[in-house]
Amino acid sequence: QVQLVESGGGSVQAGGSLRLSCAASGRTFSYYAMGWFRQAPGKEREFVAAISWSGGSTYYADPVKGRFTISRDNAKNTVYLQMNSLKPEDTAVYYCAADTRPFRVGGLATRIRDFGSWGQGTQVTVSS
Repeated sequence: QVQLVESGGGSVQAGGSLRLSCAASGRTFSYYAMGWFRQAPGKEREFVAAISWSGGSTYYADPVKGRFTISRDNAKNTVYLQMNSLKPEDTAVYYCAADTRPFRVGGLATRIRDFGSWGQGTQVTVSS
């Protein structure tokens, strides 16, 4: 299984920006669709964004559309989440995940159960 390590979290004021990175190790990274999820204290983990193996397709949860951008650089085994116009409600631990289902075709996954490998998470705190 691919191993994932997030970085880039921190504390910012509302309206600010952060870029999260997820470094992957493993031979099959380039063939996995990737996703970002987040979990705020006392809340369920929720889907944020997903990107296809090639980077050609992306999908975003409604609360982050127009503000967040997911991208990947397969040569660097890294996926990114650029977060702009941050709001206090974006405060959460952010996790990257890999859809490790074999020979996956079709639409991008958004369900937790579809992602087989997860990073340890990185804290994002947005103050008002």
